[in-house]
Amino acid sequence: MNNLNIKQLFDYDSWTYTYLLWDESTKNSIIIDPVLEQVNRDVSLINKLNLKLMYIFETHVHADHITAALKLKKSLNAKICYGSKTGVDGADILFNDGDKINLGQHEIIAIHTPGHTGGCVSYYTQGSIFTGDTLFIEGTGRTDFQEGSSSNIYDSVKKKIFSYPDDTIVYPCHNYNGFLSSSIGHERKFNPNVGDDISKEEFLENERKKNRPYPKKFDVAVPANLKCGKT
Repeated sequence: MNNLNIKQLFDYDSWTYTYLLWDESTKNSIIIDPVLEQVNRDVSLINKLNLKLMYIFETHVHADHITAALKLKKSLNAKICYGSKTGVDGADILFNDGDKINLGQHEIIAIHTPGHTGGCVSYYTQGSIFTGDTLFIEGTGRTDFQEGSSSNIYDSVKKKIFSYPDDTIVYPCHNYNGFLSSSIGHERKFNPNVGDDISKEEFLENERKKNRPYPKKFDVAVPANLKCGKT
């Protein structure tokens, strides 16, 4: 099997990681969680690498930035993909839990991982998992808006994400401490929120004590992202 290439990109304003994946032989590609303000960068890179953008994957309806999904679809004729529980209008594909898409010889699995929002999805392929705002590097996403659930996010991490081998690479949607990626084994050992030694009761109590600020772009980003980035 030929290599699956993964390029990690970053938006400094929202601290969002975007991922470009492509199959080396076919040059077919997928972009995960693109940011509207970076659409010119992303289109330029895709063209420079002579890639064909097939799909735009979203891990959830974001509250901290507007997605570039619609602009990328119009520019590059790619299909917009969300989880089936997101309630979005305008997606081309809505993934059910366990749905699969092929990128050349590589299979990508959509995994429903609700908790941060009711419709969060993670994507697994070839030893890597893209966890959106469900699992961070030594952290987890907030659960206090958009049908969030502390109970669900704990179960999503423990029962689904942590079911993958310890050497699986974890690629989150955000990191605020300068780290690029992690692994399932590292998170099981060192994640202070959902590590192996943290019970569900302890996690729920810790979440109840947290007082987080209202996302500064929530009122603009969420309505736009429910329409795949239409503003």
